[in-house]
Amino acid sequence: MAGALASRMSFSSLKRKQPKTFTVRIATMDAEMEFSCEMKWKGKDLFDLVCRTLGLRETWFFGLQYTIKDTVAWLKMDKKVLDHDVSKEEPVTFHFLAKFYPENAEEELVQEVTQHLLFLQVKKQILEEKIYCPPDVSVLLASYAVQAQYGDYDPSMHKRGFLAQEELLPKRVDNLYRMTPEMWEERITASYAEHRGCARDEAEMEYLKIAQDLEMYGVNYFAIRNKKGTELLLGVYALGLHIYDPDNRMTPKISFPWNEIRNISYSDKEFTIKPLDKKIDVFKFNSSKLRVNKLILQLCIGNHDLFMRRRKADSLEVQQMKAQAREEKARKQMERQCLLQEKQLREEAEHTRDELERRLLQMKEEAMMANEALMRAEESADLLAEKAQITEEEAKLLAQKAAEAEQEMQRIKATAIRTEEEKRLMEQKVLEAEVLALKIAEESERRNKEADQLKQDLQEAREAERRAKQKLLEITTKPTYPPMNPIPTPLPPDIPSFGLLGDSLSFDFKDTDMKQLSMELEKVK
Repeated sequence: MAGALASRMSFSSLKRKQPKTFTVRIATMDAEMEFSCEMKWKGKDLFDLVCRTLGLRETWFFGLQYTIKDTVAWLKMDKKVLDHDVSKEEPVTFHFLAKFYPENAEEELVQEVTQHLLFLQVKKQILEEKIYCPPDVSVLLASYAVQAQYGDYDPSMHKRGFLAQEELLPKRVDNLYRMTPEMWEERITASYAEHRGCARDEAEMEYLKIAQDLEMYGVNYFAIRNKKGTELLLGVYALGLHIYDPDNRMTPKISFPWNEIRNISYSDKEFTIKPLDKKIDVFKFNSSKLRVNKLILQLCIGNHDLFMRRRKADSLEVQQMKAQAREEKARKQMERQCLLQEKQLREEAEHTRDELERRLLQMKEEAMMANEALMRAEESADLLAEKAQITEEEAKLLAQKAAEAEQEMQRIKATAIRTEEEKRLMEQKVLEAEVLALKIAEESERRNKEADQLKQDLQEAREAERRAKQKLLEITTKPTYPPMNPIPTPLPPDIPSFGLLGDSLSFDFKDTDMKQLSMELEKVK
């Protein structure tokens, strides 16, 4: 019983001793992480945990950013996490970002993780047009970003359209020229192909070296007013302070480098910049928001500290980091060379293999072609033999046809000779026919004349017949007279005499006599 009571008491004491925690979500440029934090943790505790998780040692460039009432703020290292003006709803979200930017990325940045995070942040700022970038520089930066993401250009893998889903250029550049996405991709790919052999960290460093020369790189802008109430822009960056017109963030009106500033003071919502040169007037300005004033002060202090730190000898920690980085870089360079040599040897072996395969395939094709040629030759020989036989038969047929043609020619010649004779006979007949036709025409004309004469004679005969008939009629119709001595009257020569006998004439005609008279008239007709 006592043992059970003791175990119950120890369990309850352990339960009371467990610290209360809350969940924090940390968003980096390429990942999200969640941590369970104790309620008493300060900003430095959480920041160190994130840096250890990322393996980041160059912590002075970074911070944990959050947003409160549309204003950006940074987690303070010496203040409890939950004491900041953050949302108490879990998980509490912070963004792990670069708070300060290096003057010279190649000289200052040691770790690859630092370089990679800064590269992603600067790339995002350029694409979101928070940093102005000319079109030609945008294309070059995009080509280095593609090299960092895809490695060396390979035409067999990186075909047209492989960048279609990538955001590589600011929207302003896309809309500035009348160029299609395919045309921009072609320009980026042409520049990307020139970076062959460049490793990812080298491509990212080249990107940062180009980006750090842009006018808006690493500048934090704030809306301020001077003591006259004129609205201006304050730019805080690694080398000092710039004062801009609100409409021009590229060219500053006034610049205050850190090495020319004697003091920056902040009191009663007003900043005072005192230059070293006493001839230059003191510059005073203020912002309307207290949080903005605090942020300006933090950035001024942090950038000035880094500015002074760069101009001093490196600390032991930094020296060790740089030595390790050099060793790591040399090791990676050696590994890269070995990989390059292996790749080259592999490519040569693959090239040799491809060449041998090509030659083998070529020999196979040649053997196949020779076999086909042999088969074609055999087929051709058979065809030629058949053709020879056919040709021989055709020659015989042609000889036979030639003989027949010769006979036909002789026949045609004989026919031609006969035709010539017939032609001459025909011509002779034609001449004779012409002569005969002429004679017939003359005979016809003569006959026509005879016909006309006959018609005339017929007409005269008819007239004589008519007169004879009339005369006969007169004779037959006369009365019978006693015998007398008639006075003979001569008849016309065409009327025949009818046997006038003696001195007496009898007019007693019979039917036979009339028929004889008619016949005589017909003869005359």
